[in-house]
Amino acid sequence: MKQLFPVLALLFLGCTVDDDSSVDLSSKSRIARIENSLTPVLQIEGQEKPTYNINVRLEELGIPGLSVAFAVNGAVRWSKAYGMADVSDRQPVSTDTMFLAGSISKPVAAVRAHQLVEEGTFDLDEDINNYLTSWQVPENEFTAKEKVTLRRILNHTAGLTVWGFPGYDKGDDIPGVVDVLEGRGNTDPVRVFREPGKAWLYSGGGYTVMQLAIADKEGVAFPETMQRNVLDRMNMQGSTFENPLPAEYHALAATGYRVNGDEVEGNWPIYPEMAAAGLWTTPGELIQYAIEVQRILQSGQDGILKHGTVVEMLVAGEEDWGLGPEVTEHTFRHGGSDEGFRASLIAWQEEPYAAVVMVNSDNGSIIGELLLSIAKEYGLPDIEPVVRELIVVGQEVLERYVGRYETQESGPVEISLINDHLSLYLDDWDERFIILPQTESQFFHSVNGSLVDFDVKNGVVYGFEWQGERAERVN
Repeated sequence: MKQLFPVLALLFLGCTVDDDSSVDLSSKSRIARIENSLTPVLQIEGQEKPTYNINVRLEELGIPGLSVAFAVNGAVRWSKAYGMADVSDRQPVSTDTMFLAGSISKPVAAVRAHQLVEEGTFDLDEDINNYLTSWQVPENEFTAKEKVTLRRILNHTAGLTVWGFPGYDKGDDIPGVVDVLEGRGNTDPVRVFREPGKAWLYSGGGYTVMQLAIADKEGVAFPETMQRNVLDRMNMQGSTFENPLPAEYHALAATGYRVNGDEVEGNWPIYPEMAAAGLWTTPGELIQYAIEVQRILQSGQDGILKHGTVVEMLVAGEEDWGLGPEVTEHTFRHGGSDEGFRASLIAWQEEPYAAVVMVNSDNGSIIGELLLSIAKEYGLPDIEPVVRELIVVGQEVLERYVGRYETQESGPVEISLINDHLSLYLDDWDERFIILPQTESQFFHSVNGSLVDFDVKNGVVYGFEWQGERAERVN
């Protein structure tokens, strides 16, 4: 693996910007204010709020490169790129640089599923096994009364396991989709672990089942049908679901980097779980999904999907999830997290604005900071900082949380005490972060502010809940 050059090189090369002669002076002024007004997503009550320049912030966070696109009234108003697509090769990011979209692949893939429902090929509420021919979701006690359906897959209430995928390195044996679903790759088999429809749990495994159902029913490879029926029709001709990434795209693809600066093995990971995590694109192309869905919603006119389909798709269900994207009061959105890449897409339901930000690093914290700055500049709702209260907790209290925990989806979790702070480590994902106390039993992620609620009775810690998942203490 290659190591990052000193981050001074990032500042020396500066930000790379495509010819912006067509950008109006008003937008240029807005971009300058956005670039110089980044603030942390997590803000602590009573503490001064720092403000950053985007290039300085990239250096501080060790993020090699970033690309952003912003759309107004159905067209990209401006796009800009910063830093390096490949540090060792001194290749700067441009607005044509391709990134892995991670889980933003899901709402894009969902478009094809909705098209097939409109055509009468699929039914949202039929047993998904009725459409699968090369594999079947195994029946068990949880499927006796309720079935895995397309609707439940789309909104993550199907009761299916495997929330995410780590990807494969170049040179690995890449499993087929059936092998992935049977657990013959690097993840557990996808199975029904509770009654479908009973509760919400994010499942990339579910979208992989959907990928196979689409391919089985159409009799063509998933990337092919997505290219012809979705990407090309949404002006995303330069994007692809193909994994491994075909050679003709390699010169445009950003290299992915770990938090410590190591390059991802083989430059980028490979995802046979294409519907869940495999889309390669640029912010300027990915935002076309947001533009098209937004146009149909706001105009009342059919497009790549019917207006009624889009309205149904954007009804917020459990955990604010629609039939593809997450849905809030004013927005539809989705985040993405692949090995060495992070991304975010957001579009406003009532306003004619949308934004996409992509980075080639496991550290995506600058994405939220940039979106905060954009929302402030344009006066947009539903993007606010996370404000937490920080208290002082004695070491004796902290020590009672130290130990091993087990989750059903995220695997083993270790909590340790490092420099007077609790550190939470996810074994399966090799991720570590600090959690800080808001109360003696409620802590929060030191970067994004997400809450970790401990189950404590009579001074004994039994487990915790974090991001909708339960962890049981095992020692």
